[in-house]
Amino acid sequence: MAPTDEDDQHPIRHTAPTGATPPDRPPAFGGVAPGGRMPRWLPRAMVLALALVASFQLGSWAFHQLTALLINILIAFFLALAIEPAVSRMAARGMRRGLATFLVFLGLTVVVAGFVTLLGSMLAGQIIKMVEGFPGYLDSLINWINASFHTELRRVDVQEGLLHSDWLRKYAQNSAAGVLDVSAQVLGGLFRLLTIGLFSFYFAADGPRLRRALCSVLPPARQAEVLRAWEIAVDKTGGYLYSRGLMALISGVAHYILLQALGVPYAPVLGVWVGLVSQFIPTIGTYLAGALPMLIAFTVDPWYAVWVLAFVLVYQQFENYVLQPKLTAKTVDIHPAVAFGSVIAGTALLGAVGALIAIPAVATLQAFLGAYVKRYAVTDDPRVQGHRARANGPGLLARMRRPRTAQSDPEAP
Repeated sequence: MAPTDEDDQHPIRHTAPTGATPPDRPPAFGGVAPGGRMPRWLPRAMVLALALVASFQLGSWAFHQLTALLINILIAFFLALAIEPAVSRMAARGMRRGLATFLVFLGLTVVVAGFVTLLGSMLAGQIIKMVEGFPGYLDSLINWINASFHTELRRVDVQEGLLHSDWLRKYAQNSAAGVLDVSAQVLGGLFRLLTIGLFSFYFAADGPRLRRALCSVLPPARQAEVLRAWEIAVDKTGGYLYSRGLMALISGVAHYILLQALGVPYAPVLGVWVGLVSQFIPTIGTYLAGALPMLIAFTVDPWYAVWVLAFVLVYQQFENYVLQPKLTAKTVDIHPAVAFGSVIAGTALLGAVGALIAIPAVATLQAFLGAYVKRYAVTDDPRVQGHRARANGPGLLARMRRPRTAQSDPEAP
């Protein structure tokens, strides 16, 4: 039979056998399961995401809460590395490591306590001297004002005005309220020093046990690398403190000689102050150390303060270009620009603590990486020394003049 138009309009559909149901299509990724049911993986994914967010928040909160403790442990670790050579040398002679560490800490405590005592006595003496001489300073100031501005001020009137002024009353109230804050800060500082001392004592006394515990969880190849890094850190940190201590001694003696020659009081204490502060406070230590001797010298004679300032500037240049390169070449061996950049980076990360430990940390990292970086012999090329190589043939000026000469002389070749 010939096909009709109705057969063209209604194509043949293949139906499934009776009693059979067509298979369900699997839901697309992210789609809803048949019947509007939630996919099985979605609750687990939500729980896992919430757990990860909660763990991150908890870890961030714990890190911020423990930041002060971690910084104290870092300072204690570097202090233990600094005294490691002395402790190891005493332990090699038969002394127990704990006793050697105790003796080293006792010596450091005696030195720091003596310095603080001498500095406190000097400051107390200067404050008492200034308080006793305050009436004389006030009389000279009042006489200068009366002579310059034709006034009739008296010291009694000025003192009564100061005693009954609202500014002085408010200042006394704020000072009384600030005493508690200062006391809390002092107690907090003492507790921090105790924490650093305790951790550094354990790090130094139990150094072999700590290294053994650290190496016990590493394969033998990694153990050798960790022990090498530890040895480099001890050498660089100890060498840094040794060089800084030697430069502090030289600086203190030099400034003591100047202050003693000028007749400035407390010359020994000021020499120790300049030596320690200028060497162990990076970047601004020199200017901070020179400010106190200048102030004391100004009370004796203003011109003495100028001499002290000139000597501080000249000695700083001598130290930067002559003394420091020779002393630190075998101990730290770090470029001045790298040292300056490391101090800035350490200050930005950890403040004053970062500025203090930045140089030995960078020196340790530089020495450790230098053992694994392959180096090659440099070719004998003048450009290495900064000399530009000259091109073969005439120079640029000669090439510019040649066409003009050829135009002016047609017979020239």
